Amino acid sequence: MSKTLKTIKRLAAKILDAGESRIRILDQKKAMDALTGDDVRGLIKEGVIVLVPKKGVGRSKAADKAARKRSGRRRGTGSRRGSANLSKQMWMRKIRALRRVLKQAKPTLVKGAYGRVYERIKGNAFRDKKHLREYLREKKLVK
Repeated sequence: MSKTLKTIKRLAAKILDAGESRIRILDQKKAMDALTGDDVRGLIKEGVIVLVPKKGVGRSKAADKAARKRSGRRRGTGSRRGSANLSKQMWMRKIRALRRVLKQAKPTLVKGAYGRVYERIKGNAFRDKKHLREYLREKKLVK
């Protein structure tokens, strides 16, 4: 491709607001005669210079994948994103376990202790079930 043809292609790309790779020159002899931007516009009108349409990315694979997900596929442990030990999940697991222990101990607790300990559990005062049981014994909250 000669220097002038490159220039014409660049001009056409600017006029058509597209990349140079999308510009096709069908008749090189006619294109070589063009000197100005107006000449290039004329060639575009004539159909000597054409713009190749964009390819785009098809959605068919995405649609297939979505359909499989809807039918319950692709949802196994290996397909899940994110941490295996999500902080909120871990918190919920711990709090529920501690509240379960407290609920079981409720009949044996001193009056008013249940509510106070419940709030302490919510406030993250206990590491685990063992720690909670030790606290109940230490503070003599068990009858």
